[in-house]
Amino acid sequence: MRYYDAKAIRKKIRDRGLQVHVLTPENCVYPYQVAAREPEHAERSFKYFKNGIGLAEELGCSLMEINSGWGYWNEDREEAWKRSADMLSRLADEAGRHGITLVMESLRPEESQIVTNLVQEKQMLQEVNSTYLKPMADLCAVSVAGETLADWFEAFGGDLKHMHFIDGNPYGHLVWGDGSHHLGKEIAVMNQYGYSGLLGQEITDGRYYDNPAAADFRNMKNFERYMDE
Repeated sequence: MRYYDAKAIRKKIRDRGLQVHVLTPENCVYPYQVAAREPEHAERSFKYFKNGIGLAEELGCSLMEINSGWGYWNEDREEAWKRSADMLSRLADEAGRHGITLVMESLRPEESQIVTNLVQEKQMLQEVNSTYLKPMADLCAVSVAGETLADWFEAFGGDLKHMHFIDGNPYGHLVWGDGSHHLGKEIAVMNQYGYSGLLGQEITDGRYYDNPAAADFRNMKNFERYMDE
């Protein structure tokens, strides 16, 4: 909500031999979005994401996750698109000053009218045209759009820097094995294209709320089947 001294958190992370690679400031539930319309709302949103960039730097991250925002359903899409591009440009400039790269996921059509598929993702990245704004793939949104990870690799190649790599039907952010995706085949696609980035486990389905640790454990056991010793 505001910038604060994160040195104590950073020390706890390092004392435990851990690393934080990506910061994801909440941008779906909290009242901040990239394509905010009212000037005061847009400025509050900018300051919120700017604080996220500062925190990412403080924690030693190299990436900060973001999306296009969603605008308003009762306005022309072009207006929301312009605001999104302007805000992403401002935030990319800010990220560059802190050595952070923004990674932008697409959203589902229920969530946004701005960037909801690969074509729109590519168009927005070209319009902003910053080395500090790169694509990331959310497997749920990708699948809902009728696309595949191979499609995204073909479009972006080595510029694809991050993923929300989760199972689904295609909706849902599920533990691997609870949806219709084939984990081994998706991993084979990543290996085919030489992906060496991160695989964020965005497990958000309500069925896991009562015992999230058990869900995480089962998810990792599925991954271990494909890991080298």
